[in-house]
Amino acid sequence: MMTSKELRELDDAKLAEKLVESRKELFSVRFKHATAQLEDTTVLSSVKKTIARILTLQQERQGA
Repeated sequence: MMTSKELRELDDAKLAEKLVESRKELFSVRFKHATAQLEDTTVLSSVKKTIARILTLQQERQGA
């Protein structure tokens, strides 16, 4: 999981790349959760929060 500070240091291209990466990770984690292979369910919420942080930063940059 990346913090907001770490995400703000990334440029737009890296941020978009990180978003794609995080969405793939979320799909994988959801699949593991559905098949009862996921031991640590807190990963779900942390990946969702990372995606939300990235989307928020992208919105802020578009508005600026």
